[in-house]
Amino acid sequence: MSLRDWLKRGWLVEHVTSPEEVSSLLGVIERDISDSQVPGLSADWRLNIAYNAALQAATVALYACGFRAPRDAHHYRVIQSLIFTIKTEKAIILQLDQFRKKRNVSDYEQSGRVSDAEADEMLELALFLRDAVIAWLVSRYPEYLTRE
Repeated sequence: MSLRDWLKRGWLVEHVTSPEEVSSLLGVIERDISDSQVPGLSADWRLNIAYNAALQAATVALYACGFRAPRDAHHYRVIQSLIFTIKTEKAIILQLDQFRKKRNVSDYEQSGRVSDAEADEMLELALFLRDAVIAWLVSRYPEYLTRE
C-alpha cells in the first residue's frame, strides 16, 4: 500500500502546496504547542490543542508529498499517512490515533475524561512530530521551507 494507492481508493486527493502554506501551518503548530501549555487550561483542552499541533505536523508532511485528505475520515487518514510520509513507527501512529479517539470523546461526549498526564503526553507527542516533520522537510523537501 502507498499514498498513490490511497489516491486511487479516494482516500486522498492531489494537492499542490507552497513554502507559504507550509510556513503558515508550521506557525499553527508553534502556536498550538505554546497555547497547550497555558496555565489554568483544563486537561481536556490542553490535549485538544496539542493534538491539533500534531495533526497539523502530519498535514504538512502529507502536503509536501502532494496530497491532502478529504473530509471523510480526515483526521484518521492524516494520522495513518505518517507511515508513508515520514516513515513514523507504527507505535507512534497508534498512540496518536488513541489520542484522536480520546479527543473525540472529550469534545463531543463527555468532559473531564482527560488527565493532566495524558495532556502532557500528547504535548510530548506533538513536539516529537513537529521535530520529525521539520527534519524530514530539511532532508527531503527543503524547497518548502522559507528562510526566515
